[in-house]
Amino acid sequence: MTTATAGGAQAAPPADKRPGTTRTRRSVTGTRRAVAAAFLLPALVLLGALVVYPIVYSVYRSFLDQAGTGFAGLDNYKALFTDDTIRTAVKNNAVWVVLAPTVSTALGLIFAVLTERIRWGTAFKLIVFMPMAISMLAAGIIFRLVYEQAPERGVANAVVVGVHDSFAESSGFPKAHPLPVHPLKAGGGGSFVTKEPVRAGEPARLPLVGVVPSKMPGDAVSAKTAAPSGDGITGTAWLDFTKGGGGKPNVVDPAELGLKGITVEAVKDGEVVARTTAGADGVFTLPASADGAVLRLPADNFREPYNGVDWLGPSLVTPGIIGSYVWMWAGFAMVLIAAGLAGLPRELLEAARVDGANEWQVFRRITVPMLAPVLAVVLVTLMINVLKIFDLVFIIAPGSSQDDANVLALQLYRSSFGTDADLGVGSAIAVLLLLLVIPVMLFNVRRIRKEGRR
Repeated sequence: MTTATAGGAQAAPPADKRPGTTRTRRSVTGTRRAVAAAFLLPALVLLGALVVYPIVYSVYRSFLDQAGTGFAGLDNYKALFTDDTIRTAVKNNAVWVVLAPTVSTALGLIFAVLTERIRWGTAFKLIVFMPMAISMLAAGIIFRLVYEQAPERGVANAVVVGVHDSFAESSGFPKAHPLPVHPLKAGGGGSFVTKEPVRAGEPARLPLVGVVPSKMPGDAVSAKTAAPSGDGITGTAWLDFTKGGGGKPNVVDPAELGLKGITVEAVKDGEVVARTTAGADGVFTLPASADGAVLRLPADNFREPYNGVDWLGPSLVTPGIIGSYVWMWAGFAMVLIAAGLAGLPRELLEAARVDGANEWQVFRRITVPMLAPVLAVVLVTLMINVLKIFDLVFIIAPGSSQDDANVLALQLYRSSFGTDADLGVGSAIAVLLLLLVIPVMLFNVRRIRKEGRR
């Protein structure tokens, strides 16, 4: 069959449509399918060897016993929901999936919106994004130091203790106590009292030991024996300890320091009738109403100093590690959201402002809905990322709290390669992780297809 042209000539049909010819099938790019398959074959082999085979073998191994020689049925999967350690890991993974992506995305959105109109916004974004340049291992080491319990080493507790001590006065002499030969005894509740009532004209002696040299007031001076007072009570509170040895108990020696600032109370019939504090040389004076009273050193003098928050304890270790994750990934969320924010139509935002909408209304009713696709990408990416979180938990959580901070990826490692390794249970955990990731991946695929049809 021929086709007429404009000049009356007959055009020959295409070769693949002539009778007796075989059509060569090509792809949309014009490449023969056999050639395309030849180029795709190495990638398919690698995909099968590195992805498909491990998945299939993990599913198969999850039905075998610890030795791998006998069929265990669903016993390994039952262990996932009956073993307390694995159940804790599942619960912590749920906390991770809910908190970490949400907080990271929210902070990224706030940073992206607030830095959009300021001149130094780019520098701020660079600083926030900088933690992404370091590895999880390095971030774990950094936050292990940040969360150190001792305020002199841990930054977090240094801040907390500094704020606390600004509003609550700390004790001056923690762990101080009298010796059995001293004229003091325990008074209950951490206080110390004199064994005998004090009398006017007889200087009282309140010696203590056990004060750490670093806790002594810097302006404390050599203790002095108090001079007798006519009708009042005088005395000395001092550290009854001589550096290098020597000295006598209950005697104020020249090398011994006064307990400056220590509180002394006079108690009669269970009531405080007078109160004072010792000077730099340890000398104190009470009025005549203290005559015949028992002197008491209240427990506030010896209270242990506030040592901060136990960030890596059983109750706070998971939120603490999530905080380190947010520190790393909030910059990632901010950069993606800022890119989406830059593509928003400015005329729509300005039209809303002209119509009387305030900045909060513009943000809530226009900016956030239009950024919904970008926010979904960030959330889904971070959810997949936290499902397999391992490094931060393994490094930051100390051995005493690792069970409380346990997650599925860490439990997978411990079950598969720990001291009592059980590859059956480890494979079951791997399959569980795969099943948890699949819904998130399906949501992501559907979203991508929906975006492609627009």
